Amino acid sequence: MTFPQGMGTQTGPDAGARGVGGCAVMSEERWLNGPVGVDARSRVLRTGCRSVLVVVPFVVAGTRLMDVLPLLEADHRVVVMFTVPPAPNGAMCDGAEEFVRAHGGLLLPWHQAVQCEFDLVLAASDSAVSHLHGKVLLLPHGAGSMRSRLRSRSAGPQALPVHELDRATLMYRGRLVPSALPLTHDDELAVLRESCPEAVPVAVVAGDICFDRMMASVPFRDRYRGALGLREGQRLVTVTSTWQPESTLGRHPDLLNRLMHELPPDGYRVAAILHPNIWAVHGPWQVRAWLADCLRAGLLLLPPEEGWRAALVASDVVIGDYGSVTSYGAAIGVPVMLAASLPEDYIRQGSLSEAMARRALRLRLDRPLADQLCTAVEAQENTGHVAMAELITSRPGRAAAILRGTMYRLLGLPEPMRAASAPPVPLPKSVAHPDGLALREGT
Repeated sequence: MTFPQGMGTQTGPDAGARGVGGCAVMSEERWLNGPVGVDARSRVLRTGCRSVLVVVPFVVAGTRLMDVLPLLEADHRVVVMFTVPPAPNGAMCDGAEEFVRAHGGLLLPWHQAVQCEFDLVLAASDSAVSHLHGKVLLLPHGAGSMRSRLRSRSAGPQALPVHELDRATLMYRGRLVPSALPLTHDDELAVLRESCPEAVPVAVVAGDICFDRMMASVPFRDRYRGALGLREGQRLVTVTSTWQPESTLGRHPDLLNRLMHELPPDGYRVAAILHPNIWAVHGPWQVRAWLADCLRAGLLLLPPEEGWRAALVASDVVIGDYGSVTSYGAAIGVPVMLAASLPEDYIRQGSLSEAMARRALRLRLDRPLADQLCTAVEAQENTGHVAMAELITSRPGRAAAILRGTMYRLLGLPEPMRAASAPPVPLPKSVAHPDGLALREGT
């Protein structure tokens, strides 16, 4: 790693009044005495290590990267750091820094990160990575790189279709940003040839490491159910909601309340998986406040960082929308009912959400819920989970090996001798109401 000559600690009122890309930053910029910068060789445990910077603009990207980072574990030739970049408007996403610190990561200030050169930059979003110096490995942060939406909701119906493989995303001032572009599916490679042929030489179909970890977790379903407090014979109904107004809870804010009241407590438990953007935009207090009655009644609310995959594995039925979480649930074989979907003129044909809209049963809120859930469970063999899995990944079970090989190629190092694997996800922990969780009678 290198450090530009003449750069050092800046603490004056005029130091860095503007950040990279014109984003405003704090007028007083302080530098971290980490393994980068002037005299770093006198601070580090060992010299000559390859440097890896992990870019976490928001929690969703961070969770995907935490699936990849274990592939670098136990390698004393590598040193890993983190940074949180600003959004295009200069704002910071709430929860991103807390996410890094909760994992014990060394957090470099953004203004310091853009002044250093790294051997590898790991990113699961294109947010601000064009301003960093190093070989960029750019992953998707959801199920695949082809968004379910044809266009941004704020752009309006006349906007041109966009996705994460178009030239505007992958190129910056005529320069290709990623040095490696892992794709989840062969179909994405065909799209890339049309949308940004300059990126084809750096593309590699790697599969989906998140899906691979979920599949590795399926044999431990009973352990996840036990961690969630489920008793023998109880069914777990999991509600998933992405973060737009068209989402499950955006359209049906009373859905969880209805489930808690209509489902008999001796036969059912209810869990909720809310997109991390809901937590980031509104804050944990607001989320808990909105769901306070449900939490007191025994709702299992999964935290945004982890636990959602274990809950899906433990589930008997999922009620969801067009978000990636719903598709992952269907792909591992859980019966799915759709409570919300995108308008037809906004949905991308051939996308996961379009496939879900064709295959999944629809939840009717004008009818009793319990009978519909029983119907969904009994119709499990008709959910087409194999077909959904084939849409998510073209390299099932191989993502860890392909991704590790790609990272070490960029680092210029031989791979470790041990096999690369995608381990099962950890046991889940639900969020309790701050006043204490009053379980329903019979739970």
